[in-house]
Amino acid sequence: MPINSFTDYPMSWKPERTALSRPLYLSLASLLEHDITNGLLAPGTRLPPQRELADFLDVNFTTITRAYKLCELKGLIYAVTGSGTFVSPNAARCSITISKEMSHECIELGFVESFERTNSFVAEAARKVMEKGYLEQLFNYNHPTGMPHQKAAALNWMKSFGMDADIEQVCIVSGAQNALAITLLGLFEPGQRIAVDMYTYANFIEISKSLRVKLVPIPGDEHGMLPHALEYQCQQSDIHGVFVMPSCSNPTAIVMPEYRKKELAALIRKHRLIVIEDDPHAFLSVHTPDLYSPPIYRLVPEQTIYICSTSKSICSGLRVAYLVFGDVFQKRIHEAIFNMNVKTSSLDAEIVTELILSGKASAMSEKKKRLALSANRLFDELFPHSPRTGHPLSYYRWLPISDPATGTRLESFF
Repeated sequence: MPINSFTDYPMSWKPERTALSRPLYLSLASLLEHDITNGLLAPGTRLPPQRELADFLDVNFTTITRAYKLCELKGLIYAVTGSGTFVSPNAARCSITISKEMSHECIELGFVESFERTNSFVAEAARKVMEKGYLEQLFNYNHPTGMPHQKAAALNWMKSFGMDADIEQVCIVSGAQNALAITLLGLFEPGQRIAVDMYTYANFIEISKSLRVKLVPIPGDEHGMLPHALEYQCQQSDIHGVFVMPSCSNPTAIVMPEYRKKELAALIRKHRLIVIEDDPHAFLSVHTPDLYSPPIYRLVPEQTIYICSTSKSICSGLRVAYLVFGDVFQKRIHEAIFNMNVKTSSLDAEIVTELILSGKASAMSEKKKRLALSANRLFDELFPHSPRTGHPLSYYRWLPISDPATGTRLESFF
C-alpha cells in the first residue's frame, strides 16, 4: 500500500519515517521506546499490526518484527495471540520525579517509592466512584476543605493511629507536600525559626527555603530529637515551631517512643511552639506495641498541626492528605488552603474515601507492610554490616558512611 494513503488513516502510533536511520529495526525500536517511556503511548495501547506499520513506513515486514521483539524483551510491550501487541502496564513507570536525563541504568536512591503493587484496588474504587449518584457534585468548588462524609472517613482512618478530633478540625489537602506548604504559609512568617532534626526531610527544607522560613537543626539520638538540645536552642534564639516525623523519620527511619514525645511536649507547652507533626508512616506501627505510640497531637492538640498523608499507606498518585489542627489555627489554615489550592480534588478524595469505607485501604496497607518487610530483609542481606536501627518496615534505610567524604567525592564513585 502506498505510504500516502495513510495520511488520514487512524493508527495508534505513527512514527516519522524521516526519523529512522540504519539499521532500521534498531532505530524503530528506539523510537518506540522513547514514545512509551515519555508517556506518548499509554499503558495498554494496542500498537498497529506489524504488516500495517510496515506498509505505513514502506519498510520490510521483518523490520517491524525485529523492532517489536527488541521492545518486548525490554518489557515495554507484550503480544497476545489473536489480539495484537500492547504497551505493557508498567512500561512508562519512571523511578525519578525531577531529572529526565538520568540514565535508565541508574537507580534513583533519593526518591521514596511506595510499593505501588496495590493500585488495582484503586482502579476498582475509581470505577465504583464513577457510578455514584452524586458524581457530578465532585466536580465543583463546593466544600473547599473536603466533603463532610470524606472527613468522617478520614477520622475513622486516623482513629487507628491514635487520633481523635472533630470534623471541623480536619481539612483534606493535596498530599503531604501541599500540607506542609499550607502550614508554613498560614502559620509562619518569613524569617521565623523552626526546630528540626539534625537530618531532616529534604522536601521540608526546600519548602522552607521557598517561603524563607529558617530551620534550626537539633541534635538527636536513636530515639529522635533531644529535649535538652531543643531547650538550649529555645533559650538561645526565638524558636517558633518544631517539625517532627515521629513514626519513621525521613531519612533516618528513627521511631520516636512515647516517653520522648512526652518530654518534647512539655517543652512545646513551655515555649508555646507550633508543632508540625508529619506522620505518613503511622500505619507501619499500628498493632505493633513495641513501635507504636500515640501522636504528639494528643499531648498538645491546641499547638499541633498533624499531617496524615495517604501516599505511603494507600496511593501516592491521588495526592490526598488529611490535615488536623487545633481550633486556634482553623481560620489561618482555611485561608492558606484557599489561597494555595482553592480546594483539593473531591474526586481524588472520594476514591480514597471509597477505599477506606470498603476496607480495601486496610488491606492495601497490610500488603505494603509485607512488601516493606521483604525489601528490608533483602537490604539486610546485601548490607549485612549496616546498623539495625530505625523502623523495621521503613520504606528507606539509613546507611552511615564512616569515612569522611564530601557528596561530590561519593558521587564520583558511581
